[in-house]
Amino acid sequence: MSQIIAITLMNLRNLPARLGPSVVVVVGIAGVVLVLIAILSMARGFEATLKSTGQDDRAIVMRGGATGEMSSGLASSHAQLIRTKPGLAKSKDGVLAAGEIYVIADIPKKATETTANLPLRGVEPLSFVIRDEVDVIAGRNIEFGKFELVAGVKAADQFEGLDVGSVLSIRGADWEVVGHFTTEGTIHESEVWVDVQMLAANLKRGGGFSTMAVKLESAQDFDVLEQALEDDPQLETQLVREAKYYSEQSTFITSFIENFGYFVAAIMAVGAVFAALNTMYSAVSTRSVEIATLRALGFGPIPVVISVMVEALVLAMIGGAIGAVIAFVVFNGYTASTMGGGFSQVSFDFAVTEELITRGITWSCLLGLFGGLFPSITAARQPVTVALRGH
Repeated sequence: MSQIIAITLMNLRNLPARLGPSVVVVVGIAGVVLVLIAILSMARGFEATLKSTGQDDRAIVMRGGATGEMSSGLASSHAQLIRTKPGLAKSKDGVLAAGEIYVIADIPKKATETTANLPLRGVEPLSFVIRDEVDVIAGRNIEFGKFELVAGVKAADQFEGLDVGSVLSIRGADWEVVGHFTTEGTIHESEVWVDVQMLAANLKRGGGFSTMAVKLESAQDFDVLEQALEDDPQLETQLVREAKYYSEQSTFITSFIENFGYFVAAIMAVGAVFAALNTMYSAVSTRSVEIATLRALGFGPIPVVISVMVEALVLAMIGGAIGAVIAFVVFNGYTASTMGGGFSQVSFDFAVTEELITRGITWSCLLGLFGGLFPSITAARQPVTVALRGH
Protein backbone atom coordinates (compact mmCIF):
# COMPACT_ATOMS: atom_id res chain seq x y z
CA MET A 1 0.00 0.00 0.00
CA SER A 2 2.84 2.40 0.82
CA GLN A 3 4.35 1.72 -2.61
CA ILE A 4 1.00 2.39 -4.31
CA ILE A 5 0.57 5.68 -2.45
CA ALA A 6 4.14 6.80 -3.14
CA ILE A 7 4.04 6.13 -6.90
CA THR A 8 0.51 7.49 -7.32
CA LEU A 9 1.31 10.77 -5.56
CA MET A 10 4.44 11.13 -7.67
CA ASN A 11 2.43 10.63 -10.87
CA LEU A 12 -0.23 13.15 -9.82
CA ARG A 13 2.37 15.75 -8.85
CA ASN A 14 3.87 15.41 -12.33
CA LEU A 15 0.54 16.07 -14.11
CA PRO A 16 1.32 19.78 -14.72
CA ALA A 17 4.33 18.69 -16.73
CA ARG A 18 1.96 16.78 -19.03
CA LEU A 19 -0.70 19.49 -19.11
CA GLY A 20 -1.37 19.41 -22.86
CA PRO A 21 -2.08 15.66 -23.21
CA SER A 22 -3.98 15.69 -19.91
CA VAL A 23 -6.27 18.47 -21.13
CA VAL A 24 -7.09 16.37 -24.22
CA VAL A 25 -8.36 13.56 -21.99
CA VAL A 26 -10.31 15.93 -19.72
CA VAL A 27 -11.99 17.75 -22.62
CA GLY A 28 -12.85 14.53 -24.45
CA ILE A 29 -14.51 12.93 -21.45
CA ALA A 30 -16.21 16.21 -20.47
CA GLY A 31 -17.78 16.27 -23.94
CA VAL A 32 -19.08 12.73 -23.58
CA VAL A 33 -20.61 13.43 -20.18
CA LEU A 34 -22.07 16.75 -21.32
CA VAL A 35 -23.83 15.22 -24.32
CA LEU A 36 -25.04 12.19 -22.36
CA ILE A 37 -26.52 14.25 -19.51
CA ALA A 38 -28.01 16.85 -21.88
CA ILE A 39 -29.88 14.29 -23.96
CA LEU A 40 -31.01 12.24 -20.96
CA SER A 41 -32.18 15.41 -19.20
CA MET A 42 -34.42 15.99 -22.21
CA ALA A 43 -35.96 12.55 -21.69
CA ARG A 44 -36.32 13.15 -17.95
CA GLY A 45 -38.00 16.51 -18.47
CA PHE A 46 -40.44 15.14 -21.04
CA GLU A 47 -41.25 12.16 -18.83
CA ALA A 48 -41.73 14.36 -15.75
CA THR A 49 -44.09 16.69 -17.61
CA LEU A 50 -46.38 13.87 -18.71
CA LYS A 51 -46.20 11.95 -15.44
CA SER A 52 -47.07 15.08 -13.45
CA THR A 53 -50.28 15.36 -15.46
CA GLY A 54 -53.11 13.64 -13.69
CA GLN A 55 -54.45 12.78 -10.29
CA ASP A 56 -55.59 9.44 -8.87
CA ASP A 57 -59.17 10.66 -8.47
CA ARG A 58 -59.45 11.70 -12.12
CA ALA A 59 -59.94 9.53 -15.19
CA ILE A 60 -60.51 9.71 -18.94
CA VAL A 61 -63.36 7.91 -20.72
CA MET A 62 -62.49 6.94 -24.29
CA ARG A 63 -64.01 4.82 -27.01
CA GLY A 64 -63.21 1.15 -26.57
CA GLY A 65 -60.02 0.22 -28.42
CA ALA A 66 -58.85 3.83 -28.83
CA THR A 67 -55.14 4.36 -28.21
CA GLY A 68 -55.40 8.08 -27.46
CA GLU A 69 -57.62 11.15 -27.47
CA MET A 70 -57.05 11.76 -31.18
CA SER A 71 -58.41 8.34 -32.14
CA SER A 72 -61.32 8.35 -29.70
CA GLY A 73 -64.93 9.40 -30.23
CA LEU A 74 -68.02 9.46 -28.01
CA ALA A 75 -71.57 10.26 -29.10
CA SER A 76 -73.50 12.92 -27.18
CA SER A 77 -76.06 10.31 -26.09
CA HIS A 78 -73.25 8.17 -24.66
CA ALA A 79 -71.87 11.17 -22.81
CA GLN A 80 -75.26 11.64 -21.12
CA LEU A 81 -75.30 7.96 -20.11
CA ILE A 82 -71.80 8.21 -18.66
CA ARG A 83 -72.91 11.13 -16.45
CA THR A 84 -75.49 8.88 -14.77
CA LYS A 85 -72.99 6.24 -13.61
CA PRO A 86 -71.98 5.71 -9.98
CA GLY A 87 -68.60 6.76 -8.60
CA LEU A 88 -68.59 10.24 -10.17
CA ALA A 89 -68.06 13.25 -7.93
CA LYS A 90 -70.66 16.01 -7.85
CA SER A 91 -70.54 19.74 -7.28
CA LYS A 92 -73.08 22.54 -7.12
CA ASP A 93 -72.73 22.77 -10.91
CA GLY A 94 -73.55 19.09 -11.48
CA VAL A 95 -71.83 15.79 -12.07
CA LEU A 96 -68.10 16.30 -12.62
CA ALA A 97 -67.88 14.84 -16.11
CA ALA A 98 -66.93 17.08 -19.04
CA GLY A 99 -67.01 16.24 -22.71
CA GLU A 100 -63.94 17.38 -24.63
CA ILE A 101 -62.70 17.48 -28.21
CA TYR A 102 -58.99 17.12 -28.86
CA VAL A 103 -57.55 18.13 -32.25
CA ILE A 104 -54.36 19.73 -33.54
CA ALA A 105 -53.87 22.97 -35.43
CA ASP A 106 -50.97 24.03 -37.67
CA ILE A 107 -49.50 27.18 -36.11
CA PRO A 108 -46.08 28.77 -36.80
CA LYS A 109 -43.47 28.37 -34.06
CA LYS A 110 -41.59 31.43 -32.87
CA ALA A 111 -38.16 29.81 -33.06
CA THR A 112 -38.39 28.42 -36.59
CA GLU A 113 -41.34 30.30 -38.16
CA THR A 114 -42.44 26.96 -39.59
CA THR A 115 -45.78 25.39 -38.76
CA ALA A 116 -46.05 22.77 -36.04
CA ASN A 117 -48.87 20.89 -34.37
CA LEU A 118 -50.50 22.90 -31.58
CA PRO A 119 -52.88 20.87 -29.36
CA LEU A 120 -56.35 22.43 -29.37
CA ARG A 121 -58.75 21.23 -26.65
CA GLY A 122 -62.44 21.99 -26.65
CA VAL A 123 -63.70 22.07 -23.07
CA GLU A 124 -66.88 22.52 -21.09
CA PRO A 125 -67.21 24.79 -18.02
CA LEU A 126 -66.84 21.75 -15.75
CA SER A 127 -63.42 21.03 -17.29
CA PHE A 128 -62.05 23.88 -15.18
CA VAL A 129 -63.68 22.45 -12.05
CA ILE A 130 -62.34 18.93 -12.71
CA ARG A 131 -58.83 20.25 -13.40
CA ASP A 132 -58.72 22.63 -10.48
CA GLU A 133 -54.97 23.23 -10.94
CA VAL A 134 -55.73 25.49 -13.92
CA ASP A 135 -54.82 29.06 -12.98
CA VAL A 136 -55.34 31.94 -15.40
CA ILE A 137 -52.35 34.21 -14.75
CA ALA A 138 -52.80 36.74 -17.56
CA GLY A 139 -55.96 38.19 -19.04
CA ARG A 140 -59.11 36.23 -18.22
CA ASN A 141 -60.82 32.93 -18.84
CA ILE A 142 -62.93 32.28 -21.92
CA GLU A 143 -66.61 33.16 -22.09
CA PHE A 144 -68.52 30.16 -23.34
CA GLY A 145 -70.51 30.72 -26.51
CA LYS A 146 -67.80 32.90 -28.05
CA PHE A 147 -64.80 32.25 -30.30
CA GLU A 148 -62.29 32.81 -27.50
CA LEU A 149 -59.31 30.82 -26.30
CA VAL A 150 -56.92 30.65 -23.37
CA ALA A 151 -53.41 29.43 -24.02
CA GLY A 152 -51.11 27.43 -21.77
CA VAL A 153 -47.99 29.38 -20.85
CA LYS A 154 -45.67 26.98 -22.68
CA ALA A 155 -47.83 27.08 -25.82
CA ALA A 156 -47.81 30.88 -25.69
CA ASP A 157 -44.02 30.84 -25.33
CA GLN A 158 -43.46 28.46 -28.26
CA PHE A 159 -46.08 29.50 -30.83
CA GLU A 160 -46.79 32.76 -32.67
CA GLY A 161 -50.08 34.63 -32.33
CA LEU A 162 -50.89 33.59 -28.77
CA ASP A 163 -50.28 36.91 -27.02
CA VAL A 164 -53.24 38.14 -24.96
CA GLY A 165 -55.40 40.33 -27.19
CA SER A 166 -54.28 38.67 -30.43
CA VAL A 167 -56.68 37.06 -32.86
CA LEU A 168 -55.63 33.66 -34.16
CA SER A 169 -57.12 32.10 -37.28
CA ILE A 170 -57.60 28.36 -36.80
CA ARG A 171 -59.50 26.15 -39.24
CA GLY A 172 -61.25 29.11 -40.85
CA ALA A 173 -62.40 30.75 -37.60
CA ASP A 174 -60.94 33.75 -35.80
CA TRP A 175 -60.29 33.02 -32.12
CA GLU A 176 -59.52 35.87 -29.73
CA VAL A 177 -56.74 35.08 -27.25
CA VAL A 178 -58.15 36.30 -23.92
CA GLY A 179 -55.73 34.77 -21.40
CA HIS A 180 -52.84 32.53 -20.42
CA PHE A 181 -52.98 29.76 -17.85
CA THR A 182 -50.64 27.50 -15.89
CA THR A 183 -51.31 23.99 -14.61
CA GLU A 184 -48.39 23.36 -12.24
CA GLY A 185 -46.10 22.17 -15.03
CA THR A 186 -48.41 19.58 -16.61
CA ILE A 187 -48.80 18.80 -20.31
CA HIS A 188 -51.87 21.04 -20.51
CA GLU A 189 -49.57 24.08 -20.48
CA SER A 190 -48.70 23.09 -24.07
CA GLU A 191 -52.36 23.34 -25.17
CA VAL A 192 -54.92 26.02 -25.99
CA TRP A 193 -58.47 25.64 -24.65
CA VAL A 194 -61.70 26.79 -26.32
CA ASP A 195 -65.43 26.26 -25.90
CA VAL A 196 -66.14 22.69 -27.04
CA GLN A 197 -69.44 23.65 -28.65
CA MET A 198 -67.85 26.46 -30.65
CA LEU A 199 -65.07 24.11 -31.73
CA ALA A 200 -67.58 21.45 -32.78
CA ALA A 201 -69.45 24.04 -34.84
CA ASN A 202 -66.18 25.23 -36.38
CA LEU A 203 -65.24 21.65 -37.27
CA LYS A 204 -68.77 20.99 -38.56
CA ARG A 205 -69.14 18.02 -36.22
CA GLY A 206 -72.75 17.03 -35.67
CA GLY A 207 -72.17 16.37 -31.99
CA GLY A 208 -70.22 14.24 -29.60
CA PHE A 209 -66.79 14.45 -28.10
CA SER A 210 -63.36 12.87 -28.33
CA THR A 211 -63.28 11.90 -24.66
CA MET A 212 -64.77 12.74 -21.30
CA ALA A 213 -62.73 13.99 -18.36
CA VAL A 214 -64.26 12.80 -15.09
CA LYS A 215 -63.56 13.33 -11.41
CA LEU A 216 -64.24 10.43 -9.06
CA GLU A 217 -65.72 10.64 -5.59
CA SER A 218 -62.47 9.05 -4.46
CA ALA A 219 -59.56 7.22 -6.07
CA GLN A 220 -61.10 3.94 -4.90
CA ASP A 221 -64.26 4.59 -6.98
CA PHE A 222 -62.39 3.95 -10.21
CA ASP A 223 -63.37 0.26 -10.16
CA VAL A 224 -66.99 1.15 -9.43
CA LEU A 225 -67.25 3.44 -12.46
CA GLU A 226 -65.28 1.06 -14.68
CA GLN A 227 -67.61 -1.84 -13.84
CA ALA A 228 -70.71 0.30 -14.42
CA LEU A 229 -69.44 1.30 -17.86
CA GLU A 230 -68.63 -2.31 -18.76
CA ASP A 231 -72.07 -3.49 -17.64
CA ASP A 232 -73.95 -1.02 -19.86
CA PRO A 233 -74.67 -2.72 -23.23
CA GLN A 234 -75.22 0.67 -24.89
CA LEU A 235 -71.65 1.73 -24.22
CA GLU A 236 -68.38 0.57 -25.73
CA THR A 237 -65.91 2.55 -23.68
CA GLN A 238 -62.72 2.21 -21.71
CA LEU A 239 -61.81 4.03 -18.52
CA VAL A 240 -58.20 5.02 -17.90
CA ARG A 241 -56.78 6.79 -14.87
CA GLU A 242 -55.55 10.17 -15.98
CA ALA A 243 -52.09 9.71 -14.47
CA LYS A 244 -51.69 6.28 -16.11
CA TYR A 245 -52.82 7.59 -19.50
CA TYR A 246 -50.23 10.36 -19.65
CA SER A 247 -47.52 8.18 -18.17
CA GLU A 248 -48.04 5.61 -20.93
CA GLN A 249 -48.00 8.36 -23.55
CA SER A 250 -44.46 9.26 -22.48
CA THR A 251 -42.99 5.75 -22.64
CA PHE A 252 -42.14 5.48 -26.34
CA ILE A 253 -40.59 8.93 -26.79
CA THR A 254 -38.69 8.74 -23.49
CA SER A 255 -37.18 5.40 -24.51
CA PHE A 256 -36.32 6.73 -27.96
CA ILE A 257 -34.56 9.81 -26.55
CA GLU A 258 -32.64 7.74 -23.99
CA ASN A 259 -31.49 5.19 -26.59
CA PHE A 260 -30.42 7.99 -28.91
CA GLY A 261 -28.51 9.63 -26.07
CA TYR A 262 -26.62 6.46 -25.22
CA PHE A 263 -25.89 5.84 -28.91
CA VAL A 264 -24.36 9.30 -29.42
CA ALA A 265 -22.49 9.12 -26.11
CA ALA A 266 -21.11 5.68 -27.00
CA ILE A 267 -19.73 6.97 -30.30
CA MET A 268 -18.11 9.92 -28.54
CA ALA A 269 -16.85 7.61 -25.78
CA VAL A 270 -14.83 5.62 -28.31
CA GLY A 271 -12.97 8.77 -29.29
CA ALA A 272 -12.48 9.75 -25.64
CA VAL A 273 -11.07 6.32 -24.76
CA PHE A 274 -8.62 6.46 -27.66
CA ALA A 275 -7.53 9.92 -26.50
CA ALA A 276 -7.02 8.59 -22.99
CA LEU A 277 -5.12 5.55 -24.29
CA ASN A 278 -2.87 7.73 -26.41
CA THR A 279 -2.21 10.10 -23.52
CA MET A 280 -1.49 7.37 -21.01
CA TYR A 281 0.72 5.39 -23.41
CA SER A 282 2.64 8.59 -24.08
CA ALA A 283 2.98 9.21 -20.33
CA VAL A 284 4.22 5.67 -19.76
CA SER A 285 6.68 5.95 -22.65
CA THR A 286 8.21 9.21 -21.40
CA ARG A 287 8.52 7.80 -17.89
CA SER A 288 9.86 4.38 -18.87
CA VAL A 289 13.27 4.99 -17.26
CA GLU A 290 11.59 6.40 -14.15
CA ILE A 291 9.31 3.34 -13.87
CA ALA A 292 12.20 0.96 -14.47
CA THR A 293 14.24 2.68 -11.78
CA LEU A 294 11.37 2.26 -9.31
CA ARG A 295 11.12 -1.40 -10.25
CA ALA A 296 14.88 -1.80 -9.73
CA LEU A 297 14.56 -0.22 -6.29
CA GLY A 298 12.07 -2.88 -5.29
CA PHE A 299 8.68 -1.43 -6.28
CA GLY A 300 6.39 -4.17 -7.54
CA PRO A 301 4.39 -4.23 -10.82
CA ILE A 302 0.99 -3.92 -9.06
CA PRO A 303 1.72 -0.45 -7.60
CA VAL A 304 2.81 0.66 -11.07
CA VAL A 305 -0.42 -0.63 -12.63
CA ILE A 306 -2.60 0.99 -9.99
CA SER A 307 -0.77 4.32 -10.12
CA VAL A 308 -1.23 4.66 -13.89
CA MET A 309 -4.91 3.71 -13.63
CA VAL A 310 -5.47 6.19 -10.79
CA GLU A 311 -3.92 8.93 -12.91
CA ALA A 312 -6.28 8.11 -15.79
CA LEU A 313 -9.20 7.90 -13.37
CA VAL A 314 -8.43 11.31 -11.85
CA LEU A 315 -8.30 12.93 -15.30
CA ALA A 316 -11.57 11.23 -16.24
CA MET A 317 -13.32 12.33 -13.05
CA ILE A 318 -12.20 15.92 -13.60
CA GLY A 319 -13.58 15.75 -17.13
CA GLY A 320 -16.82 14.16 -15.91
CA ALA A 321 -17.29 16.82 -13.24
CA ILE A 322 -16.71 19.62 -15.76
CA GLY A 323 -19.16 18.07 -18.22
CA ALA A 324 -21.80 17.61 -15.49
CA VAL A 325 -21.45 21.20 -14.26
CA ILE A 326 -21.77 22.62 -17.79
CA ALA A 327 -24.81 20.40 -18.47
CA PHE A 328 -26.50 21.61 -15.28
CA VAL A 329 -25.78 25.29 -15.88
CA VAL A 330 -26.75 25.28 -19.57
CA PHE A 331 -29.58 22.76 -19.79
CA ASN A 332 -31.35 22.46 -16.44
CA GLY A 333 -34.69 24.22 -16.84
CA TYR A 334 -34.17 24.87 -20.56
CA THR A 335 -37.54 24.83 -22.34
CA ALA A 336 -37.93 22.80 -25.52
CA SER A 337 -40.65 20.92 -27.32
CA THR A 338 -41.06 17.59 -29.02
CA MET A 339 -43.75 15.36 -30.41
CA GLY A 340 -46.11 13.94 -27.84
CA GLY A 341 -49.04 11.57 -28.04
CA GLY A 342 -51.31 12.29 -31.00
CA PHE A 343 -48.49 13.90 -33.01
CA SER A 344 -48.85 17.16 -31.09
CA GLN A 345 -46.13 19.44 -29.77
CA VAL A 346 -45.38 19.09 -26.07
CA SER A 347 -43.30 21.79 -24.37
CA PHE A 348 -41.25 20.80 -21.35
CA ASP A 349 -38.23 21.78 -19.29
CA PHE A 350 -34.98 19.81 -19.37
CA ALA A 351 -34.32 18.21 -15.97
CA VAL A 352 -30.69 17.63 -14.99
CA THR A 353 -31.29 15.44 -11.96
CA GLU A 354 -28.90 14.16 -9.32
CA GLU A 355 -29.32 10.68 -10.77
CA LEU A 356 -28.20 11.88 -14.23
CA ILE A 357 -25.15 13.63 -12.80
CA THR A 358 -24.22 10.44 -10.96
CA ARG A 359 -24.68 8.45 -14.15
CA GLY A 360 -22.48 10.87 -16.09
CA ILE A 361 -19.70 10.72 -13.50
CA THR A 362 -19.94 6.92 -13.52
CA TRP A 363 -19.50 6.93 -17.29
CA SER A 364 -16.44 9.14 -16.96
CA CYS A 365 -14.90 6.76 -14.41
CA LEU A 366 -15.48 3.77 -16.69
CA LEU A 367 -13.88 5.62 -19.60
CA GLY A 368 -10.91 6.50 -17.41
CA LEU A 369 -10.47 2.89 -16.30
CA PHE A 370 -10.55 1.64 -19.89
CA GLY A 371 -8.17 4.39 -20.96
CA GLY A 372 -5.64 3.53 -18.24
CA LEU A 373 -5.88 -0.26 -18.16
CA PHE A 374 -3.70 -1.27 -21.11
CA PRO A 375 -1.04 1.44 -20.67
CA SER A 376 -0.71 0.47 -17.01
CA ILE A 377 -0.23 -3.21 -17.91
CA THR A 378 2.36 -2.21 -20.52
CA ALA A 379 4.24 -0.18 -17.92
CA ALA A 380 4.25 -3.04 -15.42
CA ARG A 381 5.40 -5.65 -17.95
CA GLN A 382 8.21 -3.54 -19.38
CA PRO A 383 11.59 -5.30 -18.88
CA VAL A 384 13.61 -3.36 -16.32
CA THR A 385 16.96 -3.73 -18.11
CA VAL A 386 15.54 -2.57 -21.46
CA ALA A 387 13.79 0.43 -19.90
CA LEU A 388 16.90 1.49 -18.01
CA ARG A 389 18.79 1.68 -21.31
CA GLY A 390 16.06 4.08 -22.55
CA HIS A 391 14.74 1.71 -25.27
